[in-house]
Amino acid sequence: MAHDALKGTIRPLDHQPSLPLDRLILDETPDEESIPMDVVFVGGGPAGLAGALELARLVREDNEAGGGLGDLEIGVLEKAGALGEHSLSGAVVNPRALQELFPDVAVGDLPFRQPVTKEAVYFLREGSSIKLPTPPTMQNHGNYVASLSEIVRWMGEKAEEAGINVFPGFPVDSLLVDGRTVQGVRTTPSGLDRDGQPSGPDAMPAMDLTARVTVLAEGPRGTLSQAWYEWEGVKSANPQIYALGVKELWETKKPLDRIIHTLGWPLPGDAFGGSWMYPLEDNLVSLGLVVGLDYHDARLDVHELLQRMKLHPLFRPYLEGGEMVEWGAKTIPEGGWHSLPERRHGNGLCVVGDSAGYVDVPSLKGVHYAMHSGMLAARAIFKALKADDVSAEGLKSYTESADSSYIATDMKKTRNMRLAFKKGFIGGGMRAGLMTLTGGAFPGGKIDVEEDAAETKVLAGETPFTPDGKLTFSKVDAVFKSGNQTRDDIPTHLVIGEDISAEAAEMYEHLCPAGVYERDGDKLVVNAPNCVDCKATDVLGPRWTPREGGSGPAYRRM
Repeated sequence: MAHDALKGTIRPLDHQPSLPLDRLILDETPDEESIPMDVVFVGGGPAGLAGALELARLVREDNEAGGGLGDLEIGVLEKAGALGEHSLSGAVVNPRALQELFPDVAVGDLPFRQPVTKEAVYFLREGSSIKLPTPPTMQNHGNYVASLSEIVRWMGEKAEEAGINVFPGFPVDSLLVDGRTVQGVRTTPSGLDRDGQPSGPDAMPAMDLTARVTVLAEGPRGTLSQAWYEWEGVKSANPQIYALGVKELWETKKPLDRIIHTLGWPLPGDAFGGSWMYPLEDNLVSLGLVVGLDYHDARLDVHELLQRMKLHPLFRPYLEGGEMVEWGAKTIPEGGWHSLPERRHGNGLCVVGDSAGYVDVPSLKGVHYAMHSGMLAARAIFKALKADDVSAEGLKSYTESADSSYIATDMKKTRNMRLAFKKGFIGGGMRAGLMTLTGGAFPGGKIDVEEDAAETKVLAGETPFTPDGKLTFSKVDAVFKSGNQTRDDIPTHLVIGEDISAEAAEMYEHLCPAGVYERDGDKLVVNAPNCVDCKATDVLGPRWTPREGGSGPAYRRM
């Protein structure tokens, strides 16, 4: 193994392999037995399902009015074994997009747990807390506590009722292209052994689906989305930056009567992030910690920090005597307005939701933006199909409508807020306050940032931590609680760099919340079946690629 230039320092980008574009984008004729679709949505999360539902509605209304478009075959491909099993968010949801998508459904009948009636924000020190005024961007009156897994399952039922072809358990391995035009997708084979050979009667080969338009709704750090941006040369003013969120669901003895957000401890002063605790019902709380991946300490471990945090007197009284019933993790795009790709459409393709970067960090919101972006894409696709023009020119109204929507209005107001914290928490907080007062006008222009992997990290000292198995848990215990159902003999889906230093191996071990990576002396050991598809190491290290359907977590209420 190679050593980094300075002992104890790591520049993650030096160890990160390139995306395998030759595998992800294939200029090939679809298989003779390919399944013809009109529009395929890759990803059955909130963005993909909202887009499919909106498109089905537009087609139905057009046909009822004698518009002549005819029946369309709309498909939604989801890598999880069942809808919702890979869907994770805090989540306090703005109901706006769901109300727009289902105008005839009363808000009380939408798949939310309860309205936000009280909220509190605290600054934590180890062992104490100071209650703060709730910043304007974080005020949640009119929003609802929810489980994203439950929202997605509910939307999936509505999609099937609308005649949409929903295919859970079908990850997409590659985009099929003809020249510069996307013409469909190829799914991931299943039932292969570690060497990539079919093993047993359940093995299934890859399947091709053709489509006039393919919509990438892969969630954060979408592999095909990254590949397409690179292949097309699509740039953004700033690179996208990310955070890692680790979440637990607890059945508790003591009810929580408000949503809580915190800043400060257990994070070091040079890390951006915070925690939450939300009541889903009287004896069920959602608890988690989010940390920006531009932190400086290569040994910072978000999962371990969450375990320490639960011992704080703000959280412990609610959790003590209860049971941790689910665990999960996910990355979050945090770059904001300046990190949006210059276009999110091309020949035969649109990119929506978190794969496009539609998240507003100061308000902690992304779910309703994801849904709305899917709906905007559906309207552009409908228009393009009516005009028989699914080229980049025919689909450009999607990017244009997104850039003039409330998604853009909200993100522009907060365009530099997350970026203001790159040089420290205290100064960042002061600058963010001025940005709030001026509606984003201060400081003008753009704060430049590097991609997370380009920022040097340093191996700082370690403080040993031993989980007790009751209130605090190891990564092995946590992965069990995610419902991970990956076969042990599955081919590895992780692309590892060729020259990994011992220091980089140490960083990966702490970075991954699921215990996929371990440093053994100077060697990196990879336990790929542990992976819960959070994509954190895809940001800073080994690349994630699709694996057989049904692998990974099986979230129920996350």
